[in-house]
Amino acid sequence: MKAPKFPKGSVPDHVAVVMDGNGRWAKKRGLPRTAGHEAGEAALFDMVEGALEVGVKELSAYAFSTENWKRSPDEVKFLMGFNREVIRRRRDQMNEMGVRIRWVGKEKRLWKSVLDELLEAEELTKKNKKFTLNMCVNYGGRSEIVDATTKIAVDIAKKKIKPDQINEKLFSKYLYNPGMSDVDLFLRSSGEQRTSNFLPWQSVYAEMIFMDVLWPDVTRKTLWDAIAIYGERDRRFGKA
Repeated sequence: MKAPKFPKGSVPDHVAVVMDGNGRWAKKRGLPRTAGHEAGEAALFDMVEGALEVGVKELSAYAFSTENWKRSPDEVKFLMGFNREVIRRRRDQMNEMGVRIRWVGKEKRLWKSVLDELLEAEELTKKNKKFTLNMCVNYGGRSEIVDATTKIAVDIAKKKIKPDQINEKLFSKYLYNPGMSDVDLFLRSSGEQRTSNFLPWQSVYAEMIFMDVLWPDVTRKTLWDAIAIYGERDRRFGKA
């Protein structure tokens, strides 16, 4: 599939993706929910390739949220193991493509085996500059903001910073990944129209696009269609 040529300045630098609809995809086919998650792996990496083709620089994938711990123990166990295996299976391929992998999330409760794979992938790909894939595993936006606030409070108590020094720039340094850029395009599959606690700080001026396609059916064309919509938006950032 040939990538479209978008007008200069109309391609977002950073795309955030809520990969929704795996369970419904599986249910429609009489399959267990886990089959939907398995099918969704190909969709993610097809989107990564499609992003690279058109000049997107960063993609954040919502792989496991802090709320996902509320799911059945069997599904949580599957998702933890699946995330671990996906990272292990794909990291060399991503490295060869010039993709830098970064983990964004909370360490508490995250399986050590999953964390180890994420950190190993980070180390392997840390010098790559072509594209960044943020794997958001055990991530929650409210948790990120609370944790940042807690760290700031500790540094104030230690007299490392003063309360009157706190501004948006300083606050951003306490987020899980201070190097993450602001989100330009926030894309959710499955037709649901909510952000589900994903990157609220980074997405304040993101263009929200909700595509009525279940995640395992997503392809790079889904991304390209969303970018075409994004290119038609008038982004004013509060200006008249």
